[in-house]
Amino acid sequence: MVAGETSGDLLAGRLLSGLRPLLPDADLHGIGGPRMQEAGFRSDWPMEKLAVRGLFEVLAHYREIKAIQTALKQQLLREPPSVFIGVDAPDFNLALEASLKGAGIPTMHFIGPSIWAWRGGRIKKIAAAVSHMLVVFPFEEQIYRDAGIDVTYVGHPLAEVIPMTPDVAQARRALDLPEAAPVVAILPGSRMSELKYNAVPFVEAARILLRRESSLRIVVPMAGAAQARYFRQLIIDAGLQDVPLQLIENALPGSPQGSHLALAAADAVLVASGTASLEVALFKKPMVIAYRMLRASWEILRHLGYQPWIGLPNILAREFLVPELLQQAATPAALADALWFQLTDAVNRDRLAARFTDMHHTLLRDTAQESARAVMSLIEERS
Repeated sequence: MVAGETSGDLLAGRLLSGLRPLLPDADLHGIGGPRMQEAGFRSDWPMEKLAVRGLFEVLAHYREIKAIQTALKQQLLREPPSVFIGVDAPDFNLALEASLKGAGIPTMHFIGPSIWAWRGGRIKKIAAAVSHMLVVFPFEEQIYRDAGIDVTYVGHPLAEVIPMTPDVAQARRALDLPEAAPVVAILPGSRMSELKYNAVPFVEAARILLRRESSLRIVVPMAGAAQARYFRQLIIDAGLQDVPLQLIENALPGSPQGSHLALAAADAVLVASGTASLEVALFKKPMVIAYRMLRASWEILRHLGYQPWIGLPNILAREFLVPELLQQAATPAALADALWFQLTDAVNRDRLAARFTDMHHTLLRDTAQESARAVMSLIEERS
């Protein structure tokens, strides 16, 4: 298995929780993080080596990433596994899967690349690389079936992990937050490249909000200790160390990297686009989605999308359910204004909670069991 970042580790960990009881003696290895390792997974390389986003950012790390991909491919061709499962990270995994499938090794990909959002031509590459696709959104199943790719809709693992009704009081007690104070969670991203571009404007927005409401508490969950150190340095370099932030650095039981406690405790959330925005929706919280990246990457990527939304809650709703502020639009003042509305408008909060509850029910399946069954079927078919 290969997962390339924190969200992939969470998804793969859920799959392995269903698969490990069926294969108690299996050697599970590749690239993964702590959630996968809880199921006895052995990571042959640090997962953080793959956690790079943006066209030019990836180029800076290309040689190292390519060397890891080549070494892993050679290892798996020498000692063929019963199945290879690529978890997201399509640019890394699909090329690897194509080589392995060509050598007769069954390949599975967990989370279909967002061909419905951009680069739809990848469907041919996927068909050549993937024996079986696991998808987490119901509308994706027909897309892959029409392309002749075996596919199973397994629901989204986060819909199982996140309670339908979050316990706000318990989360605030766990984080030592006042029960009545307004709380904003800031999630600037789990990748270093995301922190580089999002951390400072996100914290500057928080400073503006604190001027409007001095009782506001700001919580900032970090994906790990390295991210926390880098985040602190960015804030110091920007002269923002006086902004009172509560960083949550360590993973807590039932709460990946503390982010789930932070989201449960929050009244509103400022979140970088990605899987985290779906987590916010499943916690039924008002949010502002924002994202910045290297300007050259943005100028290329902004012309490649097929639809007007980038945030998963908006894509699933097929409308701008929550605001998206991207690149130059993501100024501290604009972020603060948008977040203030999400924090203070009760009608909007109730409307979003109802829509997000419907979304939660749609995505809820026994993902661990459904995905494990699909893996076992693929192994049995090829044995």
